[in-house]
Amino acid sequence: MDAWLIWLILAVGLGIVEILTLTFALGLLAVAALVAALLGAIGLPLAVQIIGFAAAAAAGLYLVRPLMQRQLHRGPDARSGAAALVGRSALVLREIDGDKGRIKLSGEEWSARCIDEDLVIPVGARVDVMEIDGATAVVYPREALPGGATEHTS
Repeated sequence: MDAWLIWLILAVGLGIVEILTLTFALGLLAVAALVAALLGAIGLPLAVQIIGFAAAAAAGLYLVRPLMQRQLHRGPDARSGAAALVGRSALVLREIDGDKGRIKLSGEEWSARCIDEDLVIPVGARVDVMEIDGATAVVYPREALPGGATEHTS
């Protein structure tokens, strides 16, 4: 049996195991075995095939695999949409209390309410977005409120 055919069988076997395990390592070794099979198919000696396999495997495992793992593991940290707005600072456009108000957040005007229902935040104050509740930003003052701020008494 020709060496290139053995490399090809090894590549297929590693590819199948990679599909079942999703380790990224076996798939890269399968690609390296395909490189060795190609070298054998064009008639290069076994020593060159082994060197080609080793070089392709090393390049895959030390260069490509870390990039693939980084992309795979960054999913939960990558916030988008409304979740990406939590923690940002905003400017109060219309007085905010526990029920209503308006802020400018990331260049857009949002409805807002204060997380502390007894607090009234005046126009011009800076607030931090604590959460997004539907289309309303739930906020808290970034700094101690100026003299215009009051405790809401009911």
